[in-house]
Amino acid sequence: MNKEDKKNPWQKYLGNKKEELFDFCNGYIDYMSLCKTERECVLTSIDMAMALGYRDLEEVIENEEELKPGDKVFINNKDKALALFLIGEEPLEKGMRIIGSHVDSPRLDLKQNPLYEDSDLAMMETHYYGGVKKYQWVTLPLALHGVVIKKDGTKIDVVIGEESSDPVVGISDLLIHLSADQLQKKANVVIEGEDLNLLVGNMPLEGSEKDAVKANILNILKEKYDFEEADFLSAEIEVVPAGRAREYGLDRSMVMAYGQDDRVCAYTSLMALLDIDKTRYTSVILLVDKEEVGSNGATGMHSKFFENTVAEVMDRLGEYSSLKLRRALSNSKMLSADVTAAYDPNYPSVMEKKNSSYFGKGLVFSKYTGARGKSGCNDANPEFMAWLRNIMDENDIAYQTAELGKVDQGGGGTIAYILAEYNMEVIDCGVALQNMHAPWEVASKLDIYETMRGYKAFLESKLD
Repeated sequence: MNKEDKKNPWQKYLGNKKEELFDFCNGYIDYMSLCKTERECVLTSIDMAMALGYRDLEEVIENEEELKPGDKVFINNKDKALALFLIGEEPLEKGMRIIGSHVDSPRLDLKQNPLYEDSDLAMMETHYYGGVKKYQWVTLPLALHGVVIKKDGTKIDVVIGEESSDPVVGISDLLIHLSADQLQKKANVVIEGEDLNLLVGNMPLEGSEKDAVKANILNILKEKYDFEEADFLSAEIEVVPAGRAREYGLDRSMVMAYGQDDRVCAYTSLMALLDIDKTRYTSVILLVDKEEVGSNGATGMHSKFFENTVAEVMDRLGEYSSLKLRRALSNSKMLSADVTAAYDPNYPSVMEKKNSSYFGKGLVFSKYTGARGKSGCNDANPEFMAWLRNIMDENDIAYQTAELGKVDQGGGGTIAYILAEYNMEVIDCGVALQNMHAPWEVASKLDIYETMRGYKAFLESKLD
């Protein structure tokens, strides 16, 4: 069936029912405005979960408590990854229902020695993180978010540029009047990575003679946050677009926000779980780091964090053995919750219309991602797709299927293949975006809401 032949899913929300969809997205806008780093996402999500009865698994282990069906626990991995478990009625070795998304997003990071002065201007050097079009990051109001860890272990949270009374920082671009040479360059080198330097000050410190503008910036940071220049060595400060997420479109039907890849899937999966108190199979939400740079490191999906956590949960349930752990992972079903590209009428040449995703058509299933000849993809089994179709149709969930653009135009990857290595059934599914990886991305409110509903139906399903 052609997508154009299907009834427009917006129809079921017109009138009074639209209010529930818009209310949900208002909460999403607040979350996206607050959570602009993986640390902010993880800690805010923990607060939300604890308010609804989730307990720290590390405390359960320390107190030698037993877990039972209906219990709710979480584990925080270094403030940058998170796993939440709602214990189901079936033994864990029969499998789990897992939804995994990532909470890191393309951005700029301050270098370890970022601050310098040039021509009476204080500047900070950056290193871009993830796949970005570098030219998109100039002439924008930017904010600083992150942490500074002092030698004595003191942790200092830094957020500059989000309050209306805060200053913002930014990266300059060459004026059009002198751009004759620049405009001849290819887009990938119009702005070089080493030229993504933040302008952060111009006022000298009174009484200072050498690098007086830099000295003034250090003085401001010392007065406001109590850290020294040397403390940048143990800091993690991210440069992100300043300002709140916003309703988008004259009809307010969309959301514009930084980091919707992939926090839109993180939020919708989290909210789906928090709305459930009882399931047949143990429900798990994973929020992980480092997906944009290969899922490596202690907080990325390649880490043993998830496998070790499942072992700990099984132990508290009195079910642990190495063999049962392997069975639990192999028997699980997973949604690799990640975004995909929405069809954009401004750029039709890179999309194949019958196999594209569209705004307002609901949750998107991507049987495979990868690049060109499906390189690096998971390629889900059709039996699993049929199983999911049944769940979605039974719960009146609007959904669509898509691939990421035309075959030879490029491609992308997710965490799906990593979890599939356990022999579990995995498929990519999430929200379609325009402007993916740009500082401000756009999504349809209907798709955001239907994705949450689809995730909840998956977690609650009693189907084997």
